[in-house]
Amino acid sequence: MLKKHTFLLFFLLIFKSLQAQLQLSAYSEISIVTAGPGTKLFEAFGHSALRVKDPMFQLDLIYNYGMFDFNQPNFYSNFVKGKLLYSLGRYNFDYFLASYQQDKRWVKIQVLNLTQAEKQAFFNYLENNALPENRDYLYDPYFDNCATKLRDITSSVFKGKVVFKNESFDENQSFRQLMNQEIPWNSWGSFGINMALGNKLDKKATLQQTMYLPKYVYSTFKNTQITVNGKSENLVKNEEISLNYENIEQKTTIFNPFLIFLIFGIIGVLITFSDFKKNKKTNWLDATIFFSTGIIGTLIVFLWFFTDHSTTPNNFNFLWAFAPNFIVGWFLFKKVPPKWISKYTKLLVILLLIIPFVWLTKIQEFPISVIPLLAFLFIRYLFLSTKKSL
Repeated sequence: MLKKHTFLLFFLLIFKSLQAQLQLSAYSEISIVTAGPGTKLFEAFGHSALRVKDPMFQLDLIYNYGMFDFNQPNFYSNFVKGKLLYSLGRYNFDYFLASYQQDKRWVKIQVLNLTQAEKQAFFNYLENNALPENRDYLYDPYFDNCATKLRDITSSVFKGKVVFKNESFDENQSFRQLMNQEIPWNSWGSFGINMALGNKLDKKATLQQTMYLPKYVYSTFKNTQITVNGKSENLVKNEEISLNYENIEQKTTIFNPFLIFLIFGIIGVLITFSDFKKNKKTNWLDATIFFSTGIIGTLIVFLWFFTDHSTTPNNFNFLWAFAPNFIVGWFLFKKVPPKWISKYTKLLVILLLIIPFVWLTKIQEFPISVIPLLAFLFIRYLFLSTKKSL
């Protein structure tokens, strides 16, 4: 959804507003720019930007809402806490295009069907946003990003009169399902995102909400019509392909999460079967389970209650990544564990039994790759909950 640029480039190419001096000519164009996905996780969703071109003034600018600065104070802590500032970058379109050419990512240009007054309104809006006091905004990957900005600016210029349409819109798709279409389900990126985010992502996305993804900005603008002099016309006047590369697909690694969880689960089940027959416990296995799920659970609690991320609350992954496990794990090292451990593991069994209900009723979808792990945890907790195991 964003294109990474260096701190130096950002400040070298931002220059003073032209708004007060320049009235666009009749030959000017305002365009939606959509770039294809890249190889990195943060590039998997593509990118959206706005272009202002006026050959009369030798003007060809890109307005890029996907700029951020690694060197800004507390960058990483703000990122974790959901307080990351992004900025509108304004620079020559050739620089923008060159970076995507280097990455071999396709770029499509949609020239908008606008009156002269609407072109000027777009330009004035963008120039005002590019001012130092206006260019920063609090980034939200699902509700306020480089793609949603284009939707909102267009609605503002048309004063709410534009009605977005998209023939490919599926009203039964959730935010999470739309996101998962862009990244392989069996990748660590997919597992991490789906594990960290709560059930706000499982709400059905409206047509306008789908436009948090650049590809839906592209298809929705392509299908939207406006009224010009009493006639219905396409919002996009014409389209061109600036860079014509094959679509880059995200790849999974050999050591993908499903395989790792499957191998760990099989080994764990075999050890559990052996423990059951010998009436003993394998402490290192239980320590691994309790400490790892407890650490993940603590992260979920932190993101849920102590950050400003809009999509981390109400995360039902706590049903398997249970934060108290980290503390309880220490008691398992005792030769004679406390009697309450048996009752505690019964609670963990009950929590796991809730997951299929939550998943099937679509209250929240879980990472598919975690299924082998959940199956193993159920078997192990069931074993630990018996008196014989202790």
